[in-house]
Amino acid sequence: MQEFNNTQYFRVQKEPETGARDIIATVYQALTEKGYNPVNQIVGYIMSGDPTYITSHRGARSLIMKVERDEIIEELLRDYIRKNLE
Repeated sequence: MQEFNNTQYFRVQKEPETGARDIIATVYQALTEKGYNPVNQIVGYIMSGDPTYITSHRGARSLIMKVERDEIIEELLRDYIRKNLE
C-alpha cells in the first residue's frame, strides 16, 4: 500500500504566451486574407470591445481576445513612437 505522508507535486506546463505584437500581426494577416480593412476592424474592436469586428479565420478572434485591449494600444503606440519619434 502507498504511503500518503509526503506531499505530491503536480506540474502543468503552461502554453507559451504569444505577445501582443505577434497577435496583432496574425490578426492583421487574417483580416487581410478575408478582404477586410484590418485597420478599421482592429480599431472597431479596440473601441467597442466587440470581438465580432475580428474574423474567426485562422483563429484570429480567439487569439485577439487573449490580450487586453489596453495592451494592444500600448504595443501599437510603442511601435509608432519607436518608428517616428526616436
